[in-house]
Amino acid sequence: MHNSNVCITTVIGLIFVGAICAPTASAQGETSAVVEEIIVTAQKREQTLAEIPMSISVLDGELLALQQADNFQDMVALVPGLSINSATRGVTRLTLRGINTGGVASTVGVYVADTPFGSSSGLANGAILSGDFDTFDIARVEVLRGPQGTLYGASSLGGVLKYVPAAPNTEKFEGKLQGTVESVKDADPSYAITGAINMPVTDQFAIRASGFYRADEGYIDSIGNNPIPALQDPSVNVLDGTLVRDGINSLNTYGGRFQALYQPTDSFSINLMALMQDINSDAPNTVDADPATFDPINNSPVQSRYQEQFTDIAYRVYSGTLDWDFGGASLQSVTSYGTFEQDFQVDAAVGAGLTGGPPLSALLTFIFDDPGTPQIDTLISSILPQVTSTDKWTQEFRLLSADSDIFEWLIGAYYTDEESLIDQLILAVEPGTQNQIAGFPVLAVANLTSDYEEIAVFANATWHITDKFELSFGARQSDNDQSATQNTDGPLAGGAPMTINGSSSESPFTWSISPRFEFNDNTSAYVRVATGFRPGGPNVLPPGAPPGTPSSYDSDSLTSYELGLKMTSANGLFALDAATFYLDWDDIQLFAVVNGFGVNANGGTAVSKGFEFTAALFPSDDFSVSFNGAFTDASLTQDTSPQVGGLDGDALPYVPEWGFGLSADYEWAIMGDSTAYIGGTLGYTDSRPYDFDERDAGGSLSEVDGYTTLNLRAGLRTERWTFELYGKNVTDEMGITSVGTDNTVATGYADMAYIRPATYGLLVGVNF
Repeated sequence: MHNSNVCITTVIGLIFVGAICAPTASAQGETSAVVEEIIVTAQKREQTLAEIPMSISVLDGELLALQQADNFQDMVALVPGLSINSATRGVTRLTLRGINTGGVASTVGVYVADTPFGSSSGLANGAILSGDFDTFDIARVEVLRGPQGTLYGASSLGGVLKYVPAAPNTEKFEGKLQGTVESVKDADPSYAITGAINMPVTDQFAIRASGFYRADEGYIDSIGNNPIPALQDPSVNVLDGTLVRDGINSLNTYGGRFQALYQPTDSFSINLMALMQDINSDAPNTVDADPATFDPINNSPVQSRYQEQFTDIAYRVYSGTLDWDFGGASLQSVTSYGTFEQDFQVDAAVGAGLTGGPPLSALLTFIFDDPGTPQIDTLISSILPQVTSTDKWTQEFRLLSADSDIFEWLIGAYYTDEESLIDQLILAVEPGTQNQIAGFPVLAVANLTSDYEEIAVFANATWHITDKFELSFGARQSDNDQSATQNTDGPLAGGAPMTINGSSSESPFTWSISPRFEFNDNTSAYVRVATGFRPGGPNVLPPGAPPGTPSSYDSDSLTSYELGLKMTSANGLFALDAATFYLDWDDIQLFAVVNGFGVNANGGTAVSKGFEFTAALFPSDDFSVSFNGAFTDASLTQDTSPQVGGLDGDALPYVPEWGFGLSADYEWAIMGDSTAYIGGTLGYTDSRPYDFDERDAGGSLSEVDGYTTLNLRAGLRTERWTFELYGKNVTDEMGITSVGTDNTVATGYADMAYIRPATYGLLVGVNF
């Protein structure tokens, strides 16, 4: 319902999910509310946040800049119900409301403006390759919880995370330049340089450009330890130890965005955007840990590696958006082309005695059936280089009604054409080098190409039945066709060239309905029932696959039941947004390994139930406090297949039961137009199970410990300059984000990834 009395505002340092007001002193000294609406595009039209009947978090761009929050990990304490599983920047599994079973396809859609990013299918590792875009010069990040199948389509079972870039402005020239220097425990100094400029060319045409470079030095060493265990064959030499590298996990992130806006009239505009970002990691953020307790093996962070384990990621997004208002309705067209490429290498050392394996001579005899194979007296290392990529075209048309106090509607059509590739090798190399051993063939070749094509039509409407009561509803019909071809060769992949083909097609339907009631201008409640899906697809079955292995897998589906409350106090001193939910998940997509090859399958059901909230308090104009939290009880309600290992009642992996975030900020005027400020953010992530096939002696799922982080900040801001001192994870918590118990170099240790250690920084910025 459109209401000019809705009271919403943003305050730096807080996260707002609902209607928030800040008090201001009137001429009579009384307290009154500042009417400043938060406008979002969650339902693909501009609306105030308070009138949308669903749970949404909005992270303002200034908030993100103030808190030095430039990646997914930094958002965990700011977004109720968000959890991540990651060992390398850019290789991250996002989970909202607990919807995660470790499958290959994503359950959280990532968007840049109105452009969907990444693979829609389960054949290109989309679940772990979410777009971790830098937040510099971002207007806001919108986080939509619950299935968003009606307006956002595939792979939004848990929700949508949407980056909204700062738009070009035809009215004024502005620019900013910032530099930061950081001190990180156990690492050399790190630094970052960021800059943006907005330039009106005419009163109808403007361009905006931004760029950033961040150099994060590594804090984990490889120290030449952990020699391979004594070999059963005395003629085979033992490798002296792992690589010797300081700061093995250094990270460089850089990129930029260019936008052009042409707006000849108030009713017509064209917005063009080109975005690029590279994330280059020298190694994952893992250390050697005890596989039973996850305690680090060494006093300082150590990662035992015989070979390099780099990951290079490249994002490219190009889009054109047309908006034409006819008066009674408007037409919006969004055309985009995006590419993603991940080039990485895994240390896959092969040698006698590894994890109790056979002597090297026996291993080579088994592989090559030739006891006289060259290099039999030399230890063999191996590497697994892989390229994963997706090229994606999309086109969406939307026809929207004008704003109305009676009935508003939206109809649209969507098309996407995606081509993806996974190209994998296993090479025998000389230890500590990239040099392939002479006389040895390529040990394995695996190449998977896939195509995904989808067309969908959708509609959404809101009927304002009375001044207090409205009903929103929507539906989407999708049709997708997929094909895949896998080529394999090499002694570790069957020993002979083989080509396998697969195809599938589906027509899933999703819907939503949301009644909303306004008790008064400051309080409303809603009920939302909505569905979502992930596309199924073909399986390219490995040679000798057991009978009954499915040649394709189906879409999984989720139905969400949500009850929410959004309110502010009459004087604007307090605000609350709260929601409780129950998610019913059917035909869950699961990942299994058959004869050394991964396949997708359906199996079992799960539920996730809980609540989330954000509360904000404004004791004065200068002081603000925000508290957010979520409780999530997500578990299987049926056994999975034995290959996956999940049992009825098991909690879903990497989902914390509790999570909290507390932020407080205080600012005051000094020296004329200057403002000083201090603030802090406390975050808590509960313990989490990490895999269905990892259990303790009693049969319960093994868990990683919870952790608490504390970030602090203090600064001085003038009209032109900004100076800030900040600390992130100042208590130096070892917050675990990922665990791998199958160490590829067979040291017997677990690979444990954890958050960045205590970091202290200085930022200097200038506006012009």
